[in-house]
Amino acid sequence: MTSGMIHVDYKLPKEIEMLLRRLSGHGYEAYVVGGAVRDILIGKTPEDYDVTTSALPEEVIAVFGEKYCHPTGIAHGTVTVVSEGVPVEVTTFRIDGDYMDSRHPDHVSFTRSLEEDVKRRDFTINALALSSDGTVIDYCRGVEDLRKRLLRTVGDPKQRFSEDALRILRGLRFAAEHGFKIEKETSAMMIRKKDSLSDLSVERIWKEFSKLICGTYCASVLRRYFEIFTVFLPEIAPMRGFEQHNPHHIYDVWEHTLAAMTYVPATVTLRAAVLFHDIGKPQCFELGEDGVGHFRGHPKVSAVMADAILRRLKADNDTRETVVLLVKAHDVPLEPVMKSVRRRLAQYGEERVRLLLEVKRADISAHSARSAYRISELSRFETLLDQAIKEQLCFAYSSMDINGKDLIGLGIPPGVRLGSIKKQLLNEIIEGTLKNEKTSLLQRAEAIWKDSQ
Repeated sequence: MTSGMIHVDYKLPKEIEMLLRRLSGHGYEAYVVGGAVRDILIGKTPEDYDVTTSALPEEVIAVFGEKYCHPTGIAHGTVTVVSEGVPVEVTTFRIDGDYMDSRHPDHVSFTRSLEEDVKRRDFTINALALSSDGTVIDYCRGVEDLRKRLLRTVGDPKQRFSEDALRILRGLRFAAEHGFKIEKETSAMMIRKKDSLSDLSVERIWKEFSKLICGTYCASVLRRYFEIFTVFLPEIAPMRGFEQHNPHHIYDVWEHTLAAMTYVPATVTLRAAVLFHDIGKPQCFELGEDGVGHFRGHPKVSAVMADAILRRLKADNDTRETVVLLVKAHDVPLEPVMKSVRRRLAQYGEERVRLLLEVKRADISAHSARSAYRISELSRFETLLDQAIKEQLCFAYSSMDINGKDLIGLGIPPGVRLGSIKKQLLNEIIEGTLKNEKTSLLQRAEAIWKDSQ
């Protein structure tokens, strides 16, 4: 395999440059490798840096001293070196053995050859090495593939995906994030090996998939590789091709979902909420006598399904709970009147109301032109929401001008009845029939209490 070389003008972080130079100064080869080099070449600042070296683990420790080295993965050649106060993983050039558990090699052999090391990596764009002087070493045509925006495995795609099936999802994530086209043989093998995803832990699947759906090009990847995603999301299978028979819709359920995902900000919570917001529609479909389709109760059904999916994938509780709420509430009306704004704030809180606005805006944007007027309604609702927050209008118990002690002072005993009166007062404030002013609130509370005697 012949190497290619190019030079890149990039200033490595101080701790990385120092580490590379120190290893080189002791006669060892040392490079930044993998995703960091890829990111540098496409103009993206790397989130982290992995270093590979010809030095054996014990030689790395000898160079930096035991005080600054932690053998975090020494069986696979990895030592974590604390450089300038920053932990950096340094891994010896290696050749991997068989992957019997479809994740880790059963054994590794250390080598002094960078070329041998890069042959074991997943994709050519991740098989690049960068030296401290800015030289990029490329044994796998990764630079050329980056220029072509092409994703291709290093060597035989069947072998790469058999070694670790997560590479299928990782490749799809790269395509979703960067718009890479997947090379023909690599693409075909991803589909052929899709069932091996069932052997992966759900935690690993969710970690990759949650990044994938935040990619700029996620909709096209979800569309093109639909059958792969049904392996761990079988619930989406009925959505594709399910016609809605409704004048407010121009797409089937799956295409509507993909279109909506392009309109929502790229956060895991929002993208997952939109992905699942109509997942229950096929179960709820009814065709009216007039030929119009209806999906009564689908938000609730979709929320139950979303909850089950996210529990199965072991998503964190906050993400799961927020996604389920947004799915369940995505058809709740947001009327552009202050009473409605305060009611929704009381019901969901400001943060989730703003998330719900994003979900509804994306959903409606993927409807037919008949629903376009609802976008302006959401904008007016948002303006009123901003006003309510700025003016600190009351929509929660914490902002009421009285508290429980004030009500007890009227002779109302603590307990369920006091809570009921306080709730009624808040509802009347939200409805605009009662001022959030202490005297008015106490007078009204006293009247409610007397009427109940």
